[in-house]
Amino acid sequence: MAKFHSIAIDGPAGAGKSTIAKRLAKELNFVYVDTGAIYRTVAYFLDLLGISPKDVDGVERYIDELTIEIEYDENGTQHMIMNGMDVSGEIRTQDISQKASLVSAHAVVREMLLDMQRDVAKKHNVIMDGRDIGTVVLPKADVKIFLTADPAVRAQRRYEELIAKGQKAQLPTILKEIEQRDYQDTHRPIAPLKQAKDAVKVDTSALDIEGVVSAIKQIVAEKLGL
Repeated sequence: MAKFHSIAIDGPAGAGKSTIAKRLAKELNFVYVDTGAIYRTVAYFLDLLGISPKDVDGVERYIDELTIEIEYDENGTQHMIMNGMDVSGEIRTQDISQKASLVSAHAVVREMLLDMQRDVAKKHNVIMDGRDIGTVVLPKADVKIFLTADPAVRAQRRYEELIAKGQKAQLPTILKEIEQRDYQDTHRPIAPLKQAKDAVKVDTSALDIEGVVSAIKQIVAEKLGL
């Protein structure tokens, strides 16, 4: 049976996990799994039904009506398929991001998605990013990275990203949302955001993308010889 390698990248919202993981996956020829997009898809599904992410009964009642599939196009870009519909663009809003954080705290949601995430890692060399990859989803990952940055830096990056997309954004509001998201993620009772004991911490506050990618590739090379 083939042995596949797994790289777990955890960290708070806006630390650059997805950007870095995508680059690394491309350079290392690994499959990139954006777990945040999976939870965003659940949040979007519930939002369409008018179900509050805090409504435990509502979430448990309707979650069985949701089917999620992950597909990759010729460029390796991950697409989220919700009940047969590609919602990859629709899930990328700040509102859905906040709701995804709340949705991820539900045990029924995490149980539903856990096997899906682990199954991908059994079949491919993967780079998976999220908040509990190294602690819960892939506790035996070959390489674990905890990617972080100062909240003000993360807010500025998010602000510039939204402005570049032509969306309206206010920096103070984004900073407040990031701090709220940090609190939600680190204080949820189920699989809270925290650094795995064997994870290497990488602070991206003063680094550009190239610097972060280089630092992590060095860690991967030391661990896996790649």
